[in-house]
Amino acid sequence: QVQLVESGGGLVQAGGSLRLSCAVHGRTSRSYAMGWFRQAPGKEREFVAAISWSGGSTDYADSVKGRFTFSRGNDKNTVYLQMNSLKPEDTAVYYCAADASHLGPLCYPDEYDYWGQGTQVTVSS
Repeated sequence: QVQLVESGGGLVQAGGSLRLSCAVHGRTSRSYAMGWFRQAPGKEREFVAAISWSGGSTDYADSVKGRFTFSRGNDKNTVYLQMNSLKPEDTAVYYCAADASHLGPLCYPDEYDYWGQGTQVTVSS
């Protein structure tokens, strides 16, 4: 059984920063391609960022390029999303996702097997 545990969401003013974390619990002997998606009220879930199982490759949505950085910790099964220069339009519930079948990075939600519970990010103007 694999569980993803997210943390780091919160309320921040526009221009501020937050760092989200996601830890894989359970089958930690495996390597996972991982991703972040977000969903704002009334909108569909959208891709934010992805990282390959090795951490060597990343991909970002155009809307966050240059502002967000996705990285792996020394513990290969913990990942971080550093979010800088936050904007009100970044407000959403952010979900971590993991996949054990592909090298990644993976940009579509259907490619992922495991999902976290979500963490709220609110950016005030």
